[in-house]
Amino acid sequence: MTQGAKEAVLPITGMTCAACAVRIEKGLKKLEGVEEATVNFALERTSIKYNPSVADIDDFKKKIHDLGYEVTGEKVELNIIGMTCAACATRIEKGLNKIEGVTKASVNLALENATIEYNPSQTGPNDMMKQVEKLGYQANLKDEQQESLAEMKAKELETQQGKFFFSLILSVPLLWAMVSHFSFTSFIYLPEMLMNPWVQLALATPVQFIVGKQFYVGAFKALRNKSANMDVLVALGTSAAYFYSLYLSIVSIGSGSHMIELYYETSAVLITLIILGKLFEVRAKGRSSEAIKKLIGLQAKTATVIRNEIEQEVPLEDVLVGDILIVKPGEKIPVDGEIIEGRSALDESMLTGESVPIDKTIGDSVIGATINKNGFLKVKATKVGRDTALAQIIKVVEEAQGSKAPIQRLADHISGIFVPIVVGIAIITFFVWFIWVAPGDFAEALEKLIAVLVIACPCALGLATPTSIMAGSGRAAEFGVLFKGGEHLERTHRLTTILLDKTGTVTNGAPMLTDVLVEEDFNEEKFLQLVGSAEKQSEHPLAQAIVTGISEKNIELLDVEEFEAIPGYGIQAKVNDQVVLAGTRRLMQQNNIKIDHALRTMEELEEKGKTAMLIAINNQYAGLVAVADTIKNTSREAVKRLQEMGLEVVMITGDNKRTATAIAKEAGIDSVVAEVLPEGKAEEVKKLQKQGKIVAMVGDGINDAPALATADIGMAIGTGTDVAMEAADITLIRGDLTSIADAIFMSKKTIRNIKQNLFWAFAYNALGIPIAALGFLAPWLAGAAMAFSSVSVVLNALRLQRVKLNVKGDTNV
Repeated sequence: MTQGAKEAVLPITGMTCAACAVRIEKGLKKLEGVEEATVNFALERTSIKYNPSVADIDDFKKKIHDLGYEVTGEKVELNIIGMTCAACATRIEKGLNKIEGVTKASVNLALENATIEYNPSQTGPNDMMKQVEKLGYQANLKDEQQESLAEMKAKELETQQGKFFFSLILSVPLLWAMVSHFSFTSFIYLPEMLMNPWVQLALATPVQFIVGKQFYVGAFKALRNKSANMDVLVALGTSAAYFYSLYLSIVSIGSGSHMIELYYETSAVLITLIILGKLFEVRAKGRSSEAIKKLIGLQAKTATVIRNEIEQEVPLEDVLVGDILIVKPGEKIPVDGEIIEGRSALDESMLTGESVPIDKTIGDSVIGATINKNGFLKVKATKVGRDTALAQIIKVVEEAQGSKAPIQRLADHISGIFVPIVVGIAIITFFVWFIWVAPGDFAEALEKLIAVLVIACPCALGLATPTSIMAGSGRAAEFGVLFKGGEHLERTHRLTTILLDKTGTVTNGAPMLTDVLVEEDFNEEKFLQLVGSAEKQSEHPLAQAIVTGISEKNIELLDVEEFEAIPGYGIQAKVNDQVVLAGTRRLMQQNNIKIDHALRTMEELEEKGKTAMLIAINNQYAGLVAVADTIKNTSREAVKRLQEMGLEVVMITGDNKRTATAIAKEAGIDSVVAEVLPEGKAEEVKKLQKQGKIVAMVGDGINDAPALATADIGMAIGTGTDVAMEAADITLIRGDLTSIADAIFMSKKTIRNIKQNLFWAFAYNALGIPIAALGFLAPWLAGAAMAFSSVSVVLNALRLQRVKLNVKGDTNV
């Protein structure tokens, strides 16, 4: 986006097929100030990048309305306290309308409330209440007035169900009349009344104009805007059947015979089947966003807050930064925060995938939606609302599900020109049958025209890609792999080379005590007690690693009587009247301590990438301790899995060659690029790309951000820095390298699923239209086939939700 540009995401209702999405997209792109616009038919929303000094949300809403569709959103009502006149109401209204994501806000002075329509992916009630407070008033949520988008969709689904059953009741008698006329079904009893054209007219008319009204309205709006969609095809096909039957009914007046060659059942049954297909489609599409529902379901609904020294339970939306929260055993942490009192074990499996609870105490950070297992905690809220870790994850998943993969462009292009071509084919089919195949048989030719119009629906093409993206990215998110967009999900499966940063990616990122070697003359426990006591005074990371490692052995540390840090050499301390020296060879040599027999062991440890420190007690060599940044438990297994997938794995680090080689060998990595400066990592990525390799860079630190941005795919370890995650295309929440293979595996599965959908969508129309044109398909069968095509595409995409990750090989879905 250009500097100063903004992005708006607007939910849209009224789209019936991919052609609608393409039309809205083209219309928005024509607006001055719009840089980019994409419409997702499956998610029913548009994402618009625009220059706010030229265009605004109202322009987009008006354009979408003019095109025959509507912008919807969630609605919330706030109670406003402190207004004294109309000027107050006007001021609040203007302030609310300035919030990014608010599509409409109105304030009623008499009722002392505000009604706001907004896009939940950009803002929420919490932001609105803060804005009102900034203006000098007070606001609180009026819960009973809140209407969610989910409720609106549920009502719409209920309405469609009502239409379907109404249509079904009226269509069944017509279908009965039609079926009984086949030679092989002549034994079926048919009431004489159903043979009457006026009875058939009475049954078909409500279906045609009450249930089918939505198709006429959609077709009118599309044609008014010089385009065509599925509604045009349905309206044309059913109207042709209905009005031709009406003509025959009128002609039959006075003839004294029933007209059995009527087509009322064709129009009525078609509409019934199409409504049924839409019902199945809506339900299936709802299931494709299960991942978002699951993530949202992880959040706590309320929080216990201490305000004015009183504990009170408040809705999660009312929690503010700085609030002190009470979290009892078994409860969820409401928001991100910091422990100020208590200690407990927290289940963070929802974020990290680690099933073992993590011990937390005063000063430790906690994440919203994790579970407090056994201790009483007081937590200070540091991030609330859209800023929490879980909210950010939800946002990334929503954006990924709403984005377009490049593979979708072909389907979009075809959908945009599909309907006019089909209408042309239908007209040609009609004249071919009327003039040559069945000369003068208007009814026969009309039937073939209707079949062609009805079987050709661009819905399947429009749903093929977005439903797979939704299901695939959602499933990946459940396993801690966050794709930031559909284009990244598509590109990942093409990777050939994985470039791994060492520290914090392959390794744990923090030194740990790995080896303790004590001379025979010394007791190991006493040795460790003296070393740990001496090192606890040092602020050096290696010293802290030694102290942590010794403390974990439940060894009590003593008070230090004297302490001196010797830069570049080590430390000297007096503990329990004993002098402890810990450090380098030179420190030992300066104090004339004999260490010759220990040097070989020290070198062997250093060749393994470890840092060894020699220890002397009372001027006598007592042993050594070694510290290393150890590889993660799963790194070796993850590297092996990537290699089995045919990928080249390279480790890159700023460390010296010897240490890097030792770590790489332990992890099973053959290629190492060592002693690289932070700015040099991006250059190494470019070198690999020039060799024709498609490169993924995996890192966790600020110094990895340039390389993450340069790589074809940047993967940030979720336990790393915000800068790294911002620069990356994929975030691996769990901090586990096995997630790299999961991301590639999920990308392969999703792209395969998209190709399956596109193939069958194209094949369906390529086969269906000629079959209908040749007369081998009755219109009502064509309608059933059309409905089934969209449903089958969505159901195929939903298979991605059953994919099992963290498995070896490429198991079929």
